[in-house]
Amino acid sequence: MHLTDSHAHVYSEQFKPDRDEMLHRAFEAGVTTIVMPAIDHTTLDSMLETEARFPQQCFAMMGLHPTSVNQHFERELYAVEEWLGKRPFAAVGECGLDLHWDKTYFAQQQEALRVQIDLAKKHNLPLVLHTRDAFQETADLIEAAQDGTLRGVFHCFSGSPAEAARAISLGFKLGIGGVATFKNGGADKFLPGLDLDHLLLETDCPYLAPVPHRGKRNEPAYLPLIAHRVAELLGKDVAEVAEATTQNAQALFNL
Repeated sequence: MHLTDSHAHVYSEQFKPDRDEMLHRAFEAGVTTIVMPAIDHTTLDSMLETEARFPQQCFAMMGLHPTSVNQHFERELYAVEEWLGKRPFAAVGECGLDLHWDKTYFAQQQEALRVQIDLAKKHNLPLVLHTRDAFQETADLIEAAQDGTLRGVFHCFSGSPAEAARAISLGFKLGIGGVATFKNGGADKFLPGLDLDHLLLETDCPYLAPVPHRGKRNEPAYLPLIAHRVAELLGKDVAEVAEATTQNAQALFNL
């Protein structure tokens, strides 16, 4: 069984003491491909070093995370644009909107997302969207820009059935992570009845570890727990879930 972790911050400082061991645990667990979302310039070196050490398994995105958007966000976006012109990346992201922590720079977050939408179009890359407490606002921007070429994933999706339907109608996948294993995570409301074609699996490690590791450091080796939960909710065999979501990720990210 081969699994793809479509969203994993394996370059995070939290993994500095045991990064190689953590990645080898993932490979032994059947997670053969890991896609790494960018945050900002402060994490770039670690992300690219991780990719260079594991070039057959780890693939970098390039983008600016909404919680890194401040009054100097244009500088970060210049760097994103420059890097996208230098070499291939799996996606533009993670980018999007976040109204959970701070609304101070919401206008700047919106402008940063518009710029990154344009970069995704320019480079023919998928978008990886962060939408914490901001699904509608993000979807509105995507809808306004959708010209038939935009594609990507609403990462860490845990919304309503109507929001799932809207994301899919916009031509995007749903990234399903550890929240799906939580008792009140909401996956039992929107997942049943969905076609596997619309889904990717992710850990978002080191965050949002699935049950029974909830509250601890997350890692890609826990992805099978998420795959089993998705299989349970869809009434599918876990091997079918693994195969379909891996194919979806390979096609979306051109791996």
